[in-house]
Amino acid sequence: MTLEDEQLNNPLHGLKLDTLLNEVYDHYGWEILAEYTNINCFKNKPSIESSLKFLRKTEWAREKMERFYLYQFKNLPKADDEQYEIPPRLRVIPARQKPKDPAVLILGQAPIPTIRSSNFSDNRADNKPSSQGRDSRSNSSKGSYKDKSEQGFARRTEKPERSKPASASSNPYSDSPK
Repeated sequence: MTLEDEQLNNPLHGLKLDTLLNEVYDHYGWEILAEYTNINCFKNKPSIESSLKFLRKTEWAREKMERFYLYQFKNLPKADDEQYEIPPRLRVIPARQKPKDPAVLILGQAPIPTIRSSNFSDNRADNKPSSQGRDSRSNSSKGSYKDKSEQGFARRTEKPERSKPASASSNPYSDSPK
């Protein structure tokens, strides 16, 4: 089976971004798009032209919009973890899954987004970061990053004391070179 045959069931196959955005906007409107996708181009002075410009330039926002189209507008079952890592346009959607009517989305009832990433452990149900995050770097014998940066900061802020001249001049420029 070729890649083209696999993509025939994908609703995004052959669909232009402007067509996708127009369909979703006509059905839901800017407020629902802003709340459910949490993309700023739908929140601040939205227009089709500015949103298309942003979505074309920003891959993460385009993929988020494509996921919204697949799983909210086309109401397909959610992708499994393996398929979730693949961009929406390249996902293989089984032939038995057919698009349904768009999901009913109500303003003010958007679910809290869940993070599905490899940075989080798969066996934890509470979706808290795994212990291998940024703050748990291994401390080597040379000291941690924070210790080194504090030492550097201390060196930059410590200034040697200079002896003040005996004259009590009120001129602030008295120490400047002439």
